[in-house]
Amino acid sequence: MTIFPNPEQRPVLLWLAAGLLLYLLLVLLGPVLTPFVAAAVIGYMLNPGVDWLTTRGLPRILSVLLVMIALLLAVAAVILIVVPMLVAELPALQQRLPLLLDAFDRFVRPLLLQTGLNLPLDSTGLKDLLTQQLASFDSTGLSWLNWLRKGSSAVIGWAATLMLVPIVLFYLLLDWHHVIARFATMIPRRWITLVSEMTNEVDHLLAQYMRGQLLVMLLLATYYSVALAIAGFEVAIPVGIITGLLVFIPYVGYAIGLSLAILSAILFFDGWHGLIAVAVVYGLGQMLESFYLTPRLVGERIGLHPLTVIFALLAFAQLFGFTGILLALPASAILSVVFGRLRRHYLNSSFYNQS
Repeated sequence: MTIFPNPEQRPVLLWLAAGLLLYLLLVLLGPVLTPFVAAAVIGYMLNPGVDWLTTRGLPRILSVLLVMIALLLAVAAVILIVVPMLVAELPALQQRLPLLLDAFDRFVRPLLLQTGLNLPLDSTGLKDLLTQQLASFDSTGLSWLNWLRKGSSAVIGWAATLMLVPIVLFYLLLDWHHVIARFATMIPRRWITLVSEMTNEVDHLLAQYMRGQLLVMLLLATYYSVALAIAGFEVAIPVGIITGLLVFIPYVGYAIGLSLAILSAILFFDGWHGLIAVAVVYGLGQMLESFYLTPRLVGERIGLHPLTVIFALLAFAQLFGFTGILLALPASAILSVVFGRLRRHYLNSSFYNQS
């Protein structure tokens, strides 16, 4: 009995070894791969626009530059709308926050005293606690400095990543079809038909999902901004835009937007008016998204199930960190296609149909 695989088993072992090597590379080189994966995901979404401009007679390099400029202008427009309005509300926040902390302390502190905890949660108590921590800086100065050093390194790393993504994106879009063709040549010829069919199915699934989800995001951002403005929220536009743009993360994005709206209601409204308005606006928004927009624009048969996306986000984030988050959506689409084909193969097999 030989320990070496026969010729029929060697390709399988080779692909298993390649998959294991890919996994190790993603784990070990996650931070390095982040700008490349981010550029690949963004490039997949922007390449149809580049191809459209190219078919209209523009050189590909000019098409790439125009699409990237349009993307940067869109991101800058959102930042210029959201950030100044949030900054303008800081004075009101500074005035209201001490009053809210005092009210919270009056409500919670008696409950804490019953459990034996005497923890002041009003503005004065928090100031004293912060002063004590700063006074002990001499004894814990080294740990503070280490924390600041690590935080600065992380900020520098993120800044470098953000600067590298546009550069990688430019070259990737410029040679998009050549890169895809190069990968296609590595596929065994006996598998090329099957892989091509699955690739087209995944591409169709992702394209329909992204186009429909983008339209849902824009409509919901408009709805939440207008509805919160009618309800009298001063931060209606930034909160509405943030809520609309985050709905592509099922439940998590909605929860973040709802939390921001509740915080705004507590800070800028007296009584229950603000909270009731938030409940009505976000309740109607959730019904509008779940029962009309998502089924009509994305479609249950085309869009990925929310549980699939949530599981993919958590699983890939756990395995590969931030790089895994970027890979979660395309990976969930690929897995849904693979599992769909395996399920059809299983249902048509003699093992399943044999009585």
